[in-house]
Amino acid sequence: MNHIVTVEQVVTAFAPDIEPTDAELDAIELELPAILSDVDLLDAQITAMDRPANELDARRIRRARHRALAARRELSNQSGIEAVPGGAA
Repeated sequence: MNHIVTVEQVVTAFAPDIEPTDAELDAIELELPAILSDVDLLDAQITAMDRPANELDARRIRRARHRALAARRELSNQSGIEAVPGGAA
């Protein structure tokens, strides 16, 4: 009888590789305004899901969407950035 054995590679990082590099931290700090504006947009959308639609919720979502788009525009207009992941094509 032949035994079938699977060979698994290690997928978790070793202890020295767990911390983000300085370049990764700088990139996160640079993208933080866009990240926070996306979180605000999600908060507005989640709040609107809990109750019937009304004009106030629609305005809140529209304003949050405009802030998110403005933050992404500012991020893409900064020098040294070629593309923003997750942005529109």
